[in-house]
Amino acid sequence: MINTLYLPELREMLSETNVVELQEFCEALHPARTAEFMEGLSADETWQVLLYAEAFTRAEIFRYLEDEKQVEIISDQDRQQIAELLAELAPDDRVDILPSIEQGIVDDLLPRLPADERRDILRLSQFPEGTAGAVMTTEVAKLKETLTVKEALEEIGHIAEGLETIYYIYVVDGDDHLRGLVSARQLVTGMKNPSMQLVDMMETELVTADLMEDQEAVANKVAKLDLLAIPVVDDEHRMVGIITHDDVIDVMREEATEDAHRIAAVDPLDDSYIKTHLGILCWKRSIWLMLLFAFAFFTAFALQWYDEQLAKWEWLVLFIPLIISSGGNSGSQSATLVITAMSLNQISLNDWGKVVWREICLGLMLGSILAFLGFLAAIPLSPSWQDALVLPVTVLIVVISGTLTGAILPLIFKRVGLDPAMMSNPFVAGIIDVVGIIIYMNVAILLLR
Repeated sequence: MINTLYLPELREMLSETNVVELQEFCEALHPARTAEFMEGLSADETWQVLLYAEAFTRAEIFRYLEDEKQVEIISDQDRQQIAELLAELAPDDRVDILPSIEQGIVDDLLPRLPADERRDILRLSQFPEGTAGAVMTTEVAKLKETLTVKEALEEIGHIAEGLETIYYIYVVDGDDHLRGLVSARQLVTGMKNPSMQLVDMMETELVTADLMEDQEAVANKVAKLDLLAIPVVDDEHRMVGIITHDDVIDVMREEATEDAHRIAAVDPLDDSYIKTHLGILCWKRSIWLMLLFAFAFFTAFALQWYDEQLAKWEWLVLFIPLIISSGGNSGSQSATLVITAMSLNQISLNDWGKVVWREICLGLMLGSILAFLGFLAAIPLSPSWQDALVLPVTVLIVVISGTLTGAILPLIFKRVGLDPAMMSNPFVAGIIDVVGIIIYMNVAILLLR
């Protein structure tokens, strides 16, 4: 929702070139709030406001703008000014936005950047999307292990302005191999003994991320151990960057969105729902809808197979939707729980026996509850209470089948290298629809003779 509170005032300040008030607007609030108040401005108006901010503040506000507006500003505004803006952005933020820019514009911007920033962009761009290397920032507080506390504080004072964060000071040897870390608090309190070397006070038991490690796995490490940042190392354990907690939040939000799409049997969207072209949205949804449609044909064939029995006991037709939904819903619940547990590393493929046993027990409990309710509902709609027993017996068996199918399929897909989140729910729904009909009709044949 666009915040229109300041829009008239901002436009008036721009038309009057009110330098003092525009500068105050850029500096007074948190950059995120400032960006929020500019949402209703055009990209050009937004940039005109940003020009009144200091370079660092301008970059901080810019990173909170909508991606679409960022792209428009970079594409349309003065190249030299944009190059100066990019130089102020954190390395990971630069790498995130540049792939959305036309290559010709990027080629024009890169030579305008300082050599260090240019090399940094080219290096970070080489890492595949979804890896630790693509998410990390190279602005790291790292110091040589031979420095004393006093020397370390002096060095931090010199480099602090160019760092994204200083939660930890990473200690390296002469070849940049990561040796340990010292927290900012440790360093300050260490002034009681200013001649102590970092090597004598650093923590050496470190949790690290590899350059090519999956971003979700890294995010889980940070979340599990409650870290503010995690160092990224190469194959030779050289320090190359860090992933901060704000990057982890972005990763977890991205992964959660993708998982939600997959569980709903939709290929993950590359952009927001509103910005995704209808044709692309249709294609991503239609693939799995067609699969479910095909499964529905099998359900129709199953019903046709029992056409004689349905003609004899017409009242059974009334409960077919209930049978199918009971099995499908219970199976989808189990699949979602198992997929979530696997994504959080709460269970592994070796735990399949425990998972199966738990779902059998849950199927019995849930099935018994639904069977009782189904029996009460079936009595007034069936010829006799004895006939009505068909429904609770079927529901109990179908729910157990659903929970087992929902639990086992994600494990199977994981084992064979397929995406459980994407594959499980459509297959659970399709299988249980057919199996539910078969179970229902065979229970009826056995009990209604």
